Amino acid sequence: MYSEALVQLSLEALGCTQKELALRLGVSATQISKWKKGEHLSFEMEEKLREISGIKDRNPEFILWSGSRENAAKWERLIHCLAEMAHSNDETGYNTDPLMDDSGLLCWSTFDVLREMGVKIPNEFPAELDINRDGEDESDDFWDEVHSNQYSSVIYNVFKAFTDVYGFYVAYVADLINDDMELFDSPAENIEPCLMSLAASKIEVASEFAPKFRAFKYKTERDYEGWLGLVKERAFRVGAPLRAELLDLVHGSHDGLGHVAEAESLGFNASRIHPDVYMNELLVGMRVIHQVLPVIMKKLGIEDEFQLDDEGLRIH
Repeated sequence: MYSEALVQLSLEALGCTQKELALRLGVSATQISKWKKGEHLSFEMEEKLREISGIKDRNPEFILWSGSRENAAKWERLIHCLAEMAHSNDETGYNTDPLMDDSGLLCWSTFDVLREMGVKIPNEFPAELDINRDGEDESDDFWDEVHSNQYSSVIYNVFKAFTDVYGFYVAYVADLINDDMELFDSPAENIEPCLMSLAASKIEVASEFAPKFRAFKYKTERDYEGWLGLVKERAFRVGAPLRAELLDLVHGSHDGLGHVAEAESLGFNASRIHPDVYMNELLVGMRVIHQVLPVIMKKLGIEDEFQLDDEGLRIH
């Protein structure tokens, strides 16, 4: 937890006990214990702990998961490098903004997803993945190391899947949520923040490396089925047409989602009518016929004579 990580890093930086840290901060030792259990930190106290720990604006949990500040800096360089590569290879036609990390959450979210999959972050950063360790740009040899190392290859595959998943989300889901305040106050608001987990659920990974992957995949898919179900139900109630089957985001392969998103961005799907839209048009037409037909029959004077023979409509 955020507060626990900050306290732990501060204790390590000072090399002191919780009681000594409490005296320095002017709080009780009990308060330090509460923070270590996850109690919320005030902005002022968070700033003090950041100054003591020396981490500036970096995520304290990510640093702890990395094993050290030095490891964290190396992981950050690697993760941003892999994200940039995945972003540059994106073919969906939509910008995968989260990979550019303007919010500063990419490294934390990457490790968070790995940990949910059961991946154990190594105590020492893999030396062969240390970017610019010789002051040179990444070479072909470096990228060979990236693809052969389990950690970096899985991270890159997650990012590549993320570009496809995010492209489909932007093409077909984002506007439905952004244009409806009711969905903002529902569990559907989790759809965008958890897309990294959904992308990770679509890659192949060895069970020995990620022992919790099957449970992670199952939970992620069930969550998204529920969240997207809310979006579909809301769209039906307000008459918003769906231009694609939203649950494909859950059950489709990331490559397939990427191809569909690319076709959408190029305008190839402009004339396509999704079954939901087609069925709605049929229902509207049937309602009109139901209202108009009795009037026509009455004008013709045959309303009492007409008997519907539904024998031919039945399936035998």
